[in-house]
Amino acid sequence: MNLFELAFRKYDLDSMDNRDPDLVEGLFRLINKPLQTYFKSEVRGLDRIPPGAGLYVGNHNGGLLSADSFIFGGAVFGRLGLDDTPYGLAHEVAVSLPVLHQLLVPLGAVRASHRNAHRLFKRGRKVLVYPGGDLEAMRPSRHRDRLVFGGRTGYVRLALRGGVPIIPVVASGAHDTFYIFDDMRWLATLMGLDRMLRVGVWPLTFSIPWGMTIGPAPPYIPFPTRIVIEVLEPIRFRPRHTDAVDDDDYVARCAARVETAMQRALNRLAKERSGP
Repeated sequence: MNLFELAFRKYDLDSMDNRDPDLVEGLFRLINKPLQTYFKSEVRGLDRIPPGAGLYVGNHNGGLLSADSFIFGGAVFGRLGLDDTPYGLAHEVAVSLPVLHQLLVPLGAVRASHRNAHRLFKRGRKVLVYPGGDLEAMRPSRHRDRLVFGGRTGYVRLALRGGVPIIPVVASGAHDTFYIFDDMRWLATLMGLDRMLRVGVWPLTFSIPWGMTIGPAPPYIPFPTRIVIEVLEPIRFRPRHTDAVDDDDYVARCAARVETAMQRALNRLAKERSGP
């Protein structure tokens, strides 16, 4: 396959066989050191990652750039290898964009769906999900140190049905790679983007080199900011009744447990980054 074909190749977003191990290894060997140097990044708690299938649950940052995803993936690959390197459940619109499609899918991005996640669990793989999605990835910068899941609890049901542990992954600093004045939810609603694209925000941002933009910023040059990522202790739910996945109160309690642990960690990391 020539370079032109690779650049415009279309992948089946529901296939489990798109990941290219050689590309994964080559990319992380290429970018790990520059990312560590530029962001003075640190990834902690990799020894807490259990073997076998699991659900990484992270806080989403940086709009479409998500530098912390690459930092985390590279750290896991370098320390634990390909089997523990996450597949990503990606928003269909984002992962269908040119360039992002050709890059992210062979790295392990699949269309976000419970069906695809369970297919990966059955293979003993780990899956990364950002429950906050667009609401969190494009939250105003004044909320940079706040978890914004928007009441979404599908990740808990996913873990319960799959019988896999939730592995919280908390990143601090990654939302400072650009600046978001406001998420402009009202504008997204006015334009009907929630219906057309399943997007609930249309933010007003400032980035380099684009300056002030309305809407998700194109790939930008990130501001140099220190990024610290910590993997927390895995959380395993052991419900006492078989229909727990359909018990809204139980699911809400599970979600509160996960989100409380993540918010506390984010508070601690943010305080550490800000200094005395």
